Amino acid sequence: MRYHVLLYGDRLEFVEMPASHAYQLTALHQRLHKEIGKLTAENVPNLPQAIAECDALEIVNKDYVALSGLEYMNQLEQAFASVQEKSYPLVSLLTEIRALQAQLEQWYEEEYE
Repeated sequence: MRYHVLLYGDRLEFVEMPASHAYQLTALHQRLHKEIGKLTAENVPNLPQAIAECDALEIVNKDYVALSGLEYMNQLEQAFASVQEKSYPLVSLLTEIRALQAQLEQWYEEEYE
């Protein structure tokens, strides 16, 4: 597993990703940050800043937990699916989110069979 350290305002979040898919989350974050400013809807989701990736993580503060990559992708998909965008082709961003979401669903299913 690899861990992504994300910054939401002043709060850290940790996402646990299969090592084979970690680079895809990094690339997705970069793409979303590049495109989010083009959205014209009022309910554009706030995106975290990717701070770091690491191979091992030990959380010592009980106020923090590591989300599974699939849980994080489900939250991201829900946030973007609720956007009522009329000007920007939001479907392309949702397609990228859903593609990684589907890959993670398959990975978790195979891993925990």
